Amino acid sequence: MSRRNIAKRRIINSDPIYESKLINMLIVRIQKKGKRGIAQKIIYKSLEIIKTKTNTNPLEIVERAIRNVTPLVEVKARRVGGSTYQVPMEVRAYRGINLALRWIAKFALARNGKTMSIKLANEIIDSSNEHGNSIRKKEETHKMAEANKAFAHYRY
Repeated sequence: MSRRNIAKRRIINSDPIYESKLINMLIVRIQKKGKRGIAQKIIYKSLEIIKTKTNTNPLEIVERAIRNVTPLVEVKARRVGGSTYQVPMEVRAYRGINLALRWIAKFALARNGKTMSIKLANEIIDSSNEHGNSIRKKEETHKMAEANKAFAHYRY
């Protein structure tokens, strides 16, 4: 992080098929080594799987999953007087969405399944139904913040 300049926020374009910024952000999280086309194929195939499994609009399922996984608070390490405290902090909306997308992509990759598109579709469906590993990660983060509520006065 530069001490001199404030980082400029990039403008996020929407994806070509669904015209959604969330889908484009998810494509970026799945993308590896600049292979954007492969990441797009994975996402679009997983959205088709979601559509066939749930018989509803896949965009609504993805939005609900991200809303369910987005954390409200997180803990940050803060050094005070030689000891480090885990201080609970509120999460801004943009960071919350980024964390949710990162967790969904990470736990989809760790799942058992044949292809990445099937694993991602199952993780998104589970997250929209408030199950799965990404929901557990959110609850774990909230529990950690609740346990360290006593150190809230050390906020920046």
